[in-house]
Amino acid sequence: METMNLIELCHLDEIAEGTSRGFDTSGRGRDTVFLVRQNGELFGYRNACPHYGTTPMAWRKDAYLSGDGSRIVCAAHGAQFDIATGECLQGACLGQSLTPVRLTITDDGRILLEQDAQ
Repeated sequence: METMNLIELCHLDEIAEGTSRGFDTSGRGRDTVFLVRQNGELFGYRNACPHYGTTPMAWRKDAYLSGDGSRIVCAAHGAQFDIATGECLQGACLGQSLTPVRLTITDDGRILLEQDAQ
């Protein structure tokens, strides 16, 4: 039986429609996952560009989106990703995708990150 660790990230109200936000889930001073809220849905990904696996995506804290908010952008490589699927649409990692993370939203609006227990 697989055991899950649940890490509370924030409340749904803390991520406005059309914005993104990073989270330091390991307590090491670096955001390891980020969330995007678009069209009433919430999407979560590891903060790592598939072009070079450990490269953080944001150019500054919580800045994961293009200027018009329509795509996720890697600040290091300029690659652009579909928000809903994580698929690279333009750039050096064309055909690759961001790594999604598993999320649970509780009835009271808390956003929980699901991680396999180690």
